[in-house]
Amino acid sequence: MALGIGSAKKRPPPILFSFAYQAVDTNMRMLLTIDERVHFVSHNPDLRKELRLKIAVTAWMSGTKGLASELAKQGEIAEQMGFHSFWLPENHFGDHRSLPAPLMLLSAVAATTSRIGLGSTSYLLPIRNPILAAEEVAVLDRLSGGRVILGVGRGVQPAMFDVFDIPVKEKRLRFKKNLDIMIDAWRGKPIIPAEGNQESICLAPLPVQTPHPPIWVAAFGPLALKQAGTLGLPYLASPVETLTTLTENYQTHREHAKNAGVTDISATPVMRTLFVSNNKTQVKEVKAALEGGMGHAMRPESATVDDWTIVGEPSYVREKILEYENKTGMTHLIVRGQIPGISNEAQLVNFEQLLALF
Repeated sequence: MALGIGSAKKRPPPILFSFAYQAVDTNMRMLLTIDERVHFVSHNPDLRKELRLKIAVTAWMSGTKGLASELAKQGEIAEQMGFHSFWLPENHFGDHRSLPAPLMLLSAVAATTSRIGLGSTSYLLPIRNPILAAEEVAVLDRLSGGRVILGVGRGVQPAMFDVFDIPVKEKRLRFKKNLDIMIDAWRGKPIIPAEGNQESICLAPLPVQTPHPPIWVAAFGPLALKQAGTLGLPYLASPVETLTTLTENYQTHREHAKNAGVTDISATPVMRTLFVSNNKTQVKEVKAALEGGMGHAMRPESATVDDWTIVGEPSYVREKILEYENKTGMTHLIVRGQIPGISNEAQLVNFEQLLALF
């Protein structure tokens, strides 16, 4: 059943489909499957045009069986809807929702998509062998045809460092050392130089993107910001800090980069919890669910949900995104999924409405 083609049964009009969809009753909703709604969005020229602001998304369903098909389907939907990239975090030793191997999981998405970027929000370098990590990144970049965006980080959980036998105080030093080794390997520099009859040993295969995929640094706190700025790499902002804090952080990051002789940072990515709906009751419920969660050490106790999320009706969400652009220079908005109490159906409608704003 194709959208926009007449039917004996009445359907929501194709224009502003997302908004019309919310107004119809349950029986009429059954006429339109998720795949059909995605088909409409992906074929709407207004939603596919090239934007200055790149809108990306994290996985929005978790706690399932961990099957490749479940994750790959989300990547397919994100690509068809027109998102710039699809992102996964890295975390260890939680519950069945832990994602300790994001590159392996992204390879499943790579196999069923062809255009969408594939990003890691924080590929943890201190706990990895740098050559093995460089190989894995290169393989994923080749597997995907050059679509990797490598978000790297240090990690924050003391227990994780204990398990991997890494002193916490060494994490920044190991991060920098490992990153340098990886970049040199991607550039084709010998891992072991030639000596006598022994030929030099170099990384193979190399990434499709030269000299390597884009590298963004997840940073939390002043020392991490300084390291990211000094490296001259984009800073991937925390999804839990307030807009006021982010504005200050980006300025600090740029100052460190300038002091290191870097004046042109390629991207300013921001990750935010975002939900847009014309349904005022639903907006209130989402805000209440987010407010009911645990506080976070990275934002003041006085912070309201509006300080660190973008949740509201379409006009509010659009204005708020423009505010982030003006205050931070945001070039990439990574929409954080998995909002408490929001179904897959509601999340997809949220995405449709967001993309329709730009």
